[in-house]
Amino acid sequence: MQASIDEISVNMEILEHGMNLPIPEYQTKESSGMDLHAAIEEDLEIKSGDKVIIPTGIALAIPQGYEAQIRPRSGLAAKHNVTVLNTPGTIDSDYRGEIKAIIINHGRDKYTVKRGDRIAQIIFSPIARAKIKSVSKLSETIRGEGGFGSTGIRE
Repeated sequence: MQASIDEISVNMEILEHGMNLPIPEYQTKESSGMDLHAAIEEDLEIKSGDKVIIPTGIALAIPQGYEAQIRPRSGLAAKHNVTVLNTPGTIDSDYRGEIKAIIINHGRDKYTVKRGDRIAQIIFSPIARAKIKSVSKLSETIRGEGGFGSTGIRE
């Protein structure tokens, strides 16, 4: 049995410097993310250890109750050690500015981004809003206060 996938409508404005670039689209029927393209006029060199903010040339109207997440492209990370710095980067539904990606070069060599290069991917996800309630003591669990890596330790 195949699970159904929810669809939402997202309005997109193509900004002047984003004209003639591919629009985000799913590459396969089962893709969860759409590629974002660099809307830069000239090649952009990212030196080892440096970060840059790269414009995509688009702005979105994300429906209320959803967020967009900016995530790395696995090929860039695996082949060039280039990734999205604040992963995932969250875009709230009330933001109407240009979508940009913070890209960092963790590699030893410089990496050059050209106009139209696929630099990141965008995923749309439903959100839940929490109502925080202050209590005097939290409920007990088997894990308790065990933190970083505590569930993978053999005794």
